[in-house]
Amino acid sequence: MEITCTRCHQVVPADSTYCPACGLPQLVYSAEGEGAVPAASDRLAEPVRDASSIDWKQGLRAALALAVPAGLLSSGISPLSTLGIFWMAGGAAAAVTLYLRGQRPAWITLGAGARIGLVTGLIGGWIAFGASGIWLFVQRVILHQSGQIDSIYKVFLDAFEQKAHESMSSMSATDAAQLRGTFDRIQGLLTSPEGHAAIWTFSIAFNCAFLVLFAVAGGALGARMLARRRQPEV
Repeated sequence: MEITCTRCHQVVPADSTYCPACGLPQLVYSAEGEGAVPAASDRLAEPVRDASSIDWKQGLRAALALAVPAGLLSSGISPLSTLGIFWMAGGAAAAVTLYLRGQRPAWITLGAGARIGLVTGLIGGWIAFGASGIWLFVQRVILHQSGQIDSIYKVFLDAFEQKAHESMSSMSATDAAQLRGTFDRIQGLLTSPEGHAAIWTFSIAFNCAFLVLFAVAGGALGARMLARRRQPEV
């Protein structure tokens, strides 16, 4: 007789004590004699967690443990910050693995893994943002490396100015004059201390948002790999 889960209606193997799809506990009865009772070997010793749910007390601990080093390695303070997307994705996958230690069943759905990855990415992203901002302040104010920082910013302004000139070259004199006035106002804003700070802040924030996306992907990938390795075969 085919057994189906009362929650998700997926087929449950005859010798399985929980649904391989959603993790709902199942009762397995012995077929020997009338008035069969649950086989002792098939009784659940403890409740089985729903594979799509997350114990956030343990999940936050796992996410925090991996988000801190991943965020620092992805920040401007790290010489390996160019590999930030890999640090964050790997940290999220490791957070899923750490969370599942001692959990039953020892796998979670792809969506649950993505949620753990999102939390890991958000924590790590804020750490990367804060560490990068502090390091930029230290470089400019304490280490007096403002010339090096401004040279990087000047490359951005030169590219912006060149693009504007290319656009004006194909316009009429009136339109070019109007565009030139707009460009001068924007350039004045960008060269001001406030504009300079805003551009650097936006740049760091955009990079951190990108890291969060890779953390979500890393968490989902970690859950997928663990599910394939640990999920009971149907």
